[in-house]
Amino acid sequence: MWAKTVTGNFAKVIHGLNANHLTDQVIQRSKRMILDTLGVGLLGTSTEVCHKVAQYSKIYSSDLSSTIWGHLDFRLPPVYAAFVNGVAVHSMDFDDTWHPATHPSGAVLPAVIALSEAFPQKKKISGLDLLLAFNVGIEVQGRLLHFSREARNIPRRFHPPAVVGTMGSAAACAKLLALDQQECKNALAIAASYAGAPLANAATQIKPLHVGNAAKHGLEAACLALQGLQGNKQILDEESGMGAFYTDYNPQTLPTLQSYPWLLEQQDVAIKRFPAHLATHWVADAASSVRRKLVQSSENLTPLDKIGKVILKVPEVRYVNRPSPASEHEARHSFQFVACSALLDGSMSVQSFASKNIHRPALRELLCKTQLEHPPDNTPSFDSLYCEVSVTLQDGNTITDRCTTFYGHWRKPLKKEDLEEKFQSNVLGILPTEAMEGIIETVYNLEKVEDCSVLSTFLSGQSARALPKKLRFF
Repeated sequence: MWAKTVTGNFAKVIHGLNANHLTDQVIQRSKRMILDTLGVGLLGTSTEVCHKVAQYSKIYSSDLSSTIWGHLDFRLPPVYAAFVNGVAVHSMDFDDTWHPATHPSGAVLPAVIALSEAFPQKKKISGLDLLLAFNVGIEVQGRLLHFSREARNIPRRFHPPAVVGTMGSAAACAKLLALDQQECKNALAIAASYAGAPLANAATQIKPLHVGNAAKHGLEAACLALQGLQGNKQILDEESGMGAFYTDYNPQTLPTLQSYPWLLEQQDVAIKRFPAHLATHWVADAASSVRRKLVQSSENLTPLDKIGKVILKVPEVRYVNRPSPASEHEARHSFQFVACSALLDGSMSVQSFASKNIHRPALRELLCKTQLEHPPDNTPSFDSLYCEVSVTLQDGNTITDRCTTFYGHWRKPLKKEDLEEKFQSNVLGILPTEAMEGIIETVYNLEKVEDCSVLSTFLSGQSARALPKKLRFF
């Protein structure tokens, strides 16, 4: 009888999905997501917040251990490896974004990679096993978000990865652990009690912990369910369950397993070209276009004393309205900062958020001339928002441009070569070239990999020479 509930239905689908359900498009899109997430996670290992949580997590020891990405010198128990690597993925707000809004990969991939290393030697996890678990985790997040119209807009109360990401991580790990339907329900119930983080911590060092905790808590929920821990069997059905996070929560059963219609098949993700809140990417493209019109020669921008004001027409999103950001985290969540940086430099990059660039006098001068406007037709949804940048000169002339779809958005996805360039740029200096190339080759051939521990070998910084010959497929 319990299978007729939404929670029971989810458990049945999580349990019943297998690799034959994966389509070529889902596999190809998820490979892109995996490669991008590994790159931004490896880059994030160099951040202060990642260093702090790594040091904190070192106090734990266990017979089981998993790789900390970019580190050959120490390992951690799986839940803490998932935590540290999850924090690394979101430490610069450089990870992928979906619609309805969440960061889907960072909550799931660190958990399934860490868990795959913890299996006994007799049970190897294949690349196809990893792909399936990853996609189950992505699917559960997407379905939960579609239970709420409120979730289709940029969030106001809870940071989505801390809510649906925790549930997706639990579902992915439940799949990898081969939990039965009853255990899957318990994993979801346990995860729901771990879920949730307020948006008030956006633009602080705490925000990356939301993704790290989602990965950690989802893995922990699945492991606790395997141990027999029990929770509410209708956690997805009840208003006091998952409904607690959304005022208009309306749960529905999932499609039948026959020719299962993956949401990732229907809706690609946005992959970022620079590390900042997704809404700022519209601003960057519009501002860069305006700059090209302002440039008087190949190198010189119109002098700042000739700029009277800068108007940004953007949706009303309070936590990305930061007129004078004081830190890299605030700058990543500032329409104003990204617009002014793009106007000054012509483009955005990782270096845009370095302290010397955040506090440069020219930027501060331009910020003082920048104002936001919120047109009523510009709704706060990643699927429909736009940005218009207007620069009015002292002589009265106005230069304007509008961006409705930036390069990297799901409607305008990155080309393969640009995705690889982003990955290589992120990993440069973190891993040796051989390990970097090994990750790319492994991810592109993941469905053929017999033992996905090869991926962890490369993530730790080792080369193909460290692999047993039977694992070298390239």
